[in-house]
Amino acid sequence: MTDKTGVVHLIGAGPGDPGLLTIRAKECIESADVVVYDYLASPFLLKYARREAEIIYVGKKGGDHTLTQDKINLLLVDKAKQGLSVARLKGGDPFVFGRGGEEAQLLLEHGVQYEVIPGVTSAISAPAYAGIPVTHRDHTSFVSFITGHENPDKKDSSMQWDIFAKSNATLVFLMGVKNLGNIVKNLMANGKPSDTPVALVRWGTTSRQQTVTGTLDTIVDVVKKAGLKSPAIIVVGHVVSLRQELAWFDKKPLFGKRIVITRARAQASGLVSQLTRLGAHCLEIPTIQIIPSEDTAPLETAIDHLNNYDWLVLTSVNGVKFFFDTLFGMGKDVRALGHLKFACIGPVTKERLADYGIVSDILPETYRAESVVDAFSSMDMQGKKILLPRAKVARTILPEELNKMGAVVDEVTAYETILCDGGKETLISLLTDKKIDAVTFTSSSTVANFMSLLESRDAAKLLKGVTVASIGPITSDTARSFGIEPDIEANLYTIDGLLDGLLTYYGQQ
Repeated sequence: MTDKTGVVHLIGAGPGDPGLLTIRAKECIESADVVVYDYLASPFLLKYARREAEIIYVGKKGGDHTLTQDKINLLLVDKAKQGLSVARLKGGDPFVFGRGGEEAQLLLEHGVQYEVIPGVTSAISAPAYAGIPVTHRDHTSFVSFITGHENPDKKDSSMQWDIFAKSNATLVFLMGVKNLGNIVKNLMANGKPSDTPVALVRWGTTSRQQTVTGTLDTIVDVVKKAGLKSPAIIVVGHVVSLRQELAWFDKKPLFGKRIVITRARAQASGLVSQLTRLGAHCLEIPTIQIIPSEDTAPLETAIDHLNNYDWLVLTSVNGVKFFFDTLFGMGKDVRALGHLKFACIGPVTKERLADYGIVSDILPETYRAESVVDAFSSMDMQGKKILLPRAKVARTILPEELNKMGAVVDEVTAYETILCDGGKETLISLLTDKKIDAVTFTSSSTVANFMSLLESRDAAKLLKGVTVASIGPITSDTARSFGIEPDIEANLYTIDGLLDGLLTYYGQQ
């Protein structure tokens, strides 16, 4: 045990949308030695944690406690007493029905320093995402936040149903789905009109958001019919009627669509963030992993003899990354490339090259190897030496056609694409239970490895009713070779093109 005592940050992780995390909360997660998180704190936030940080899940769902509150309190004390910085992630705001006050009291009792980082509470954000302002000058000027279930050990209830019923305030009940019947009964028994509008918002602010509305007289049956369960908040009041006019989040073009991302996790963030902004629920099940070549000697040898080359041709962002990683790892810099001309496939590859201060001399009209060949066809390539660093397994058309033009192509492996099977069981389960709306394929290797994960199962049967989206014709041809006919093929063979294809497809539906 160290003499130094750490600090515990009681962090409001927000209501579910990772974008609603505060800047201060992000800073604390990034610097923490230990991250302790709840069921309602988005796992997406864990990406901000340091790789060596200890991650501890203490979620409580429907009475099923990973750890009791007392044990969570002691865990925080113990980690801090070890001199560690602890980020305690709590859904919503730690001091709004988050038991953050209890944790702070125990930390104080044990002499542990703590800091409270407020968070966006679901009490206001979930209604806002459902198009329900909790206050409105034409309806009500105040709002009450009420627990949906009191501490069962309390001798006397503090629930003033008569005041709630007679008040014109918007009533927001948190954690009250299981007690909905009693809440409705008590409000009406104390004089609240039976036609008072009511809404329940489940998984508010996330792509899984589900909203149902009714009145005090009908809402129990509406919720039962919808099969709506916790976590959800209950909103009672005339402001609920504004949802019909102000609903915005669930009108996003891809709202609620469950889309599988098969791209390598390290490259998926751009696609995931763009799909999420369009309302989709992204299921990251990477089928490939990009790794450095097992044998780096050929690429290192080529870099040692860069003066022998006239052109450097880069066919992907991975090629750019691993080429420059190797170059810099050998103690060289971009000055070694000053005599070369460059050709790229695709605007994203060109942009990545530009990150290193280099402008590509050739950018073909389309994003295929054939177009690179066309771009070189008007040039005298006789005897020109070309360095082509790319994947271990790649199409042969580019070096073959350049050789036909008289060029000397030195094709070296810069990286490898290997199977990533960590999500196999999850994928098969989701497909079997028909919980997937679409699957995106961004390369031939994602298709081949996706099929590998399915093993000998009937892919056609599992994919029935699932929209298959391909980034381009080469990827589509690979899919067809496995008996999969893409529903969507991007016109531009880029992530933006794939997004446009999804928007067009679902827009037409």
